[in-house]
Amino acid sequence: MTEPTAKPNAQAGSQSAIEANGNKPSNAPQGTVSDAQYPMTDAQTDDSAVAFDKAALLALFTVDSAADTTTAHIATSQAQADASADKDSVAAQRLALYRAQHERTRLLYMAPANTRPTYLVQTLKSQFVEYQQYLLAQQLDKRGLMDTDGLERLWQQLHVVDDIIADIVRHMPAQQPAGWQLTTQDGRNPLCFATIGRLKNTKPIFDQGSLNSYVLGHFGVSSFTYDRGYYIGHVVGYLFSCYFCAHLSISYSVTALAPEVVADYDYASLETPHMVRLLQGLDGYCKKRIYQLAVICARLSVFASDKRIERMLIAEVNDFDKKLQQQHLDVLLLQGLMPDSNDSTPLF
Repeated sequence: MTEPTAKPNAQAGSQSAIEANGNKPSNAPQGTVSDAQYPMTDAQTDDSAVAFDKAALLALFTVDSAADTTTAHIATSQAQADASADKDSVAAQRLALYRAQHERTRLLYMAPANTRPTYLVQTLKSQFVEYQQYLLAQQLDKRGLMDTDGLERLWQQLHVVDDIIADIVRHMPAQQPAGWQLTTQDGRNPLCFATIGRLKNTKPIFDQGSLNSYVLGHFGVSSFTYDRGYYIGHVVGYLFSCYFCAHLSISYSVTALAPEVVADYDYASLETPHMVRLLQGLDGYCKKRIYQLAVICARLSVFASDKRIERMLIAEVNDFDKKLQQQHLDVLLLQGLMPDSNDSTPLF
């Protein structure tokens, strides 16, 4: 299981903790993120984490198959618990989703090591849209055009994602969550962020309904609305997204998330020079691990699966020699014959 992104004080038996004032004790693992990322309220104590057993923690990450077809409805159900939230407002839905994502990850990381689910990502893979799209492509691949063995092996070894995440967390420096937004070339959602509100392309994604949603959830919170993705968290998430899009040759642009976009949620709106400084704070080893994680997710992505299915479509269109067919047609026309389905002339 991955190391915590933030480690508030926990009872005996849990992993080493970050003190309430945000300073790391001497025995804390290098690279843990400050409590600014996962702050505790007065009502949130260690007892709330201890009360969750392994099954309950797993349930927090499991997509309800009976849920509504958009994550916006999930976020709205969270917002109903807050009297000040407007369930019809995209901003309120986004805030509710972020708080739910934040709290879920906090509870996972506060839980003792023997309570946290082992290799959670492998357990959840059946609910990921990337896995569902892979199965669809596998069923359609009658001509053996995709690397079925390689992809199947990668899905079977998906637990390596949790291992890499744990390694990244151990090496990444502490920082205040930063907000940024990503816009892609066609307004789609290639990273499969959880969707909120109006969409340009009607492919809603559940919270934790994608591999990238799971991965980025360990570094911050994210959502997608209309034509752009929103992310608040460690700069590791920013770098992951850039590597992901670059590996798939997806044109994208990244800008700082304005302070008013997600009200009542603490994050820094950083301009380009500040983002450069944050990236400079990551050592080469950490960047390599982030790149490896991004490449794995890119290879398994819906975007990559869609490209494989497109190649299958082209193969079905071009399943015979068109030049020979044209020559045969010309012969029939010269003979004054009408080509039809009963023609016994060989096609090759």
